[in-house]
Amino acid sequence: MGRDEVLRRLRERIVAFAASRISRDIAEDLAQEVLMVLHDKYAHVVEMQELFPLSMQILRFKMVAQRRKSYRRGEPGHVSIDDIQLPDAGPDPATYAERRELMEKLESAIADMGERCQEIFRLKLLGRTFPEIQVALGAASINTIYTWDSRCRKQLLDKMGGHWEVSR
Repeated sequence: MGRDEVLRRLRERIVAFAASRISRDIAEDLAQEVLMVLHDKYAHVVEMQELFPLSMQILRFKMVAQRRKSYRRGEPGHVSIDDIQLPDAGPDPATYAERRELMEKLESAIADMGERCQEIFRLKLLGRTFPEIQVALGAASINTIYTWDSRCRKQLLDKMGGHWEVSR
C-alpha cells in the first residue's frame, strides 16, 4: 500500500472519529491539521500500525485545543445562524388588514369633521405642541385649544363607533 493510499484511509478514519464527537466541518478541518502535523513532524513514520495511534493522539490534542478555543470565544452554546428560524418581523397579513381597515375608517371619520378639527389633528400629527397650535389657529387662550382638542377627539371617537379598535 502506497503512502497516498495510507494517508487517504487514515484521513477517512480521522474524520469519522472526529465527526462522531464534533461537527463534520470542524472534523474535516482537524483532519487536515492532523495530516499536516504528520507530514511536517512525523514524515519518517510510514506504517499504518504506527500512523493510526499517532494520528488519533494528535487528533485528541487538536480536539481539546479546539474546544478550549471555542469556550474562550463563548461558542459552547453557539448555534449557527443558518440553523435558526427567525420569524418575520413585519406584521402578519391579518394584522396588516386590520390596521389598514382602521386607517381607512379613521381617514373617513376625519374627512367628515369640521375644518378646525381637521387642522388640529393635522398639526398634532406634525408634532406641534399645544402652544404652537394656539398660535397657528389664532386662539386667545391655551385652554381654548385644550377644549377644542377634547371636543374633536370625542367627536372622532363617536364617528369611529365608540372605540378605537376594529370590531372582531
